[in-house]
Parts: sequence; C-alpha cells; structure tokens
Amino acid sequence: MIKPSYALAPLVAVAAGLAYGVRELNNFRLTTYELPLLEPGTLRRGADSLDILHVADLHMIPGQRQKVDFVRSLNELNPDLVINTGDNLSDERAVPWVLDALGPLLERPGAFVFGTNDYWAPRPVNPLKYLFDSKRTPSYVDLPWQGMRAAFVEHGWQDATHARLEFRASGVRLAITGVDDPHHDLDDYSQVAGSPNPDADLSLALLHAPYRRPLDAFEADCYDLALAGHTHGGQICLPGERALVTNADIDRRRASGLHRYGRMWLEVSNGLGTSKYAPVRIFCPPSAALIHITERH
Repeated sequence: MIKPSYALAPLVAVAAGLAYGVRELNNFRLTTYELPLLEPGTLRRGADSLDILHVADLHMIPGQRQKVDFVRSLNELNPDLVINTGDNLSDERAVPWVLDALGPLLERPGAFVFGTNDYWAPRPVNPLKYLFDSKRTPSYVDLPWQGMRAAFVEHGWQDATHARLEFRASGVRLAITGVDDPHHDLDDYSQVAGSPNPDADLSLALLHAPYRRPLDAFEADCYDLALAGHTHGGQICLPGERALVTNADIDRRRASGLHRYGRMWLEVSNGLGTSKYAPVRIFCPPSAALIHITERH
C-alpha cells in the first residue's frame, strides 16, 4: 500500500512547478548583445554603437501593470531604433495597455511586423499539442489590430510587413525589410525579394516566427541581421533555458538568443508574455533585447 505522503509527492511537485512558472511571468529582464557590423567611420563622432531595442510577444492582457512598467522603463536605455516583431495582443481590450507600455518608445524611430496573435484572439488548446510542437489552428476571432497599427504609424513607427524601408537612425543608413507571420503561411517573400540597398550601412530582416523558408531567403539576399520572436524561448524549458520545442521549424538551439544563420546573424527574442491560456514560464524568464551594433575593427 502506498503511503499517503508518497502518493501526494508528485502533486506537490507539480503544484510547486506551476507556482514557480507563474511567478516567472513577471521576472522581466534585459538581454544585451554586441555585434560589429558597421564599417569604420559609420557612427557619428562620439558614438560607440547603434543601439537596437527588440521587443516581442507582449501578449498583453488588461491589468498587467508590471509588464507595462517594465516596457516603459526600457526607454531609459535611450535606444536609437526600436523593433517590434509582433504578438502584442492576448485580449480584445488590450490595445490601450499596449500603447501605454510602448508610449515613450513610440517617440523613437521604429519598425514593426505583426504575428497572428495580433490578428486573432487566443483560444484554449490542448497543451500536449504545444509540447509535441504541433501547429494550432487560429481562432479567427478578430482582434482590433488595425487601430493599434494606426497608432504605431501615427507616432512614426514604420510597418515593414511586405515592405522595403529605408531611413536613418542616429545617422546610420538602414535598409529594413519584413514579411507577415510565417507561422500560418502569411508571408510572401516574392513581394520584397532582392538584396537590400548596397548604400545602406546596416540591413535588417524582420519576421514574427523564425521559419527557415523566409530566413533562407533573407540570408540568400545578404541581409546582415534578422530579428524574430514567437518561440517564447521554448516557454517551458529545462534548466539553462534549454528549449524542448520551438513552435517553428528552427532548431531548438536557436529558440532564443543571438546565433549565426549562414552568413547572416539571427536574434530570436524569448518575448515578454504568454497566451492568457498558458500563463506559465519554466526556466525561461521573459525578456527584451538590446543589441549594440558597433563598427568592425
């Protein structure tokens, strides 16, 4: 006969794990990188780097004040460029909260692409589908993304979705190209195919989900750096942030962080939120990234 204390041990362990995972939802952090991608003499006199702040996967729900405060605090980093790679929403009432969080950052140069969780509301799903890396069908319940996009554009951020953008940030000439979310085959690289302007000092590729199909195309066209989110870094990881799944076709080693992708660099954000139907993170705290782009030596 199994003693009651032993029988309860697995339940206690599961409860403790879930409590830890819920607590980690607000354990926000900043990850920093340095990449020497610029030609000598590109930066303005006295500047050490072009600083890119990458924000992804807010999955905002009304009432998430700690998340709002953390994102607003990122403005104190004084980034030269803000990149948002989508999945800002997790509730139809969340747009004002997203705009509150991004408020001061919207006054800086920025570009964005959206994810399917900007377009359609989340829905409850079998968690085993996630653990087995199975793609879930969207709810197709519309979220108010058009108003959010309008606010982004009104403040000066540029929509890179199937667009080739060129502008300057802190004197650095940028070529930025993006695609719509590859996770549900919304991307169409043929609309933006071709190498970036050779006169640009830095070329960036934007996509929500890091799928090999668009990444291979960006890499073949000789982009310097691709920025993506979507994976949540695995969300439920082994110690050391070792992802079990990626929710994309990228390899697990590159589920988050900065890595080489052929001749191109790839930075995948593990994001700042989760679906409201899966509010837990294990060994994978939420984060934003600050990338210092420096001159080559």
